[in-house]
Amino acid sequence: MLAQAVPAAATLPSDPVPADWVAVPDDELMVFTLANGHRFTVRLAPRYAPVHVANIRKLARAHWWDAGTSVYRLQDNYVAQWGDATEKKPLVAGVVANPPAEYSHAGPTTVARLSQRDPYAEWAGYSRDGWPLAGNGATEWVPHCYGMVGVARDLAPSTGSGAELYTVIGHSPRALDRNIAVVGRVIDGVEWLSSLPRGTGDLGFYKTVGERSPIVSARLASELPAAERPRFEYRAADNARFVAWIASRENRAGPFFTVPAGGADICAALPPVRKAP
Repeated sequence: MLAQAVPAAATLPSDPVPADWVAVPDDELMVFTLANGHRFTVRLAPRYAPVHVANIRKLARAHWWDAGTSVYRLQDNYVAQWGDATEKKPLVAGVVANPPAEYSHAGPTTVARLSQRDPYAEWAGYSRDGWPLAGNGATEWVPHCYGMVGVARDLAPSTGSGAELYTVIGHSPRALDRNIAVVGRVIDGVEWLSSLPRGTGDLGFYKTVGERSPIVSARLASELPAAERPRFEYRAADNARFVAWIASRENRAGPFFTVPAGGADICAALPPVRKAP
């Protein structure tokens, strides 16, 4: 029996058109390379944490992470954390040791929102340029969803310089919202962090140096040769197709889903990012 040709999928109202995919700027992409050769790419969020991100860019341009740093904490269902485990490595010139508390900002800047109230805020939605946001009134912030990158810090008034970073690798710890600066999102390679062995000490810190995963390189894509730069695109949210995509996330269709949810968690409906074709 000859195989039947599979018909092309019908175009849905939520399907993007080519113009909906927008290139992530090179200076918003940062590539970390581990000693085992695995890489993960962070998209930085200068709009929401400008001083912290400026620090991170200065550290990257100075190759600060290239020696003496590592992934030194893996707490199950929580975070993977990296930087200088000794906290003794000097920062580079021009880095602000204790930036402003860039935990929230004036808003709203959302161009599309979920239909239901967020458990941790009055609303949740999306910026045009592909960031999830939650907010109350005229204040908004980037929520602590899976893959989001935050700045590790000590107790207040410390805000963290950006030299010590972490990413969420478990259920979204939204209690951290508005308590820590969110500076980006791991958009590729998060599996190389989430699959590392869990820490053997308190709070997931590794007890020995040998358990850590050394970092050998951290580069802004804008600093790499053009042929070596990663290329990613985010899906713009300021159009009817994205609004339809939100509705499709809130009410799943198809033969498997027999009961619509009527809503979605912002962290379960993160704005799409893809490698540029």
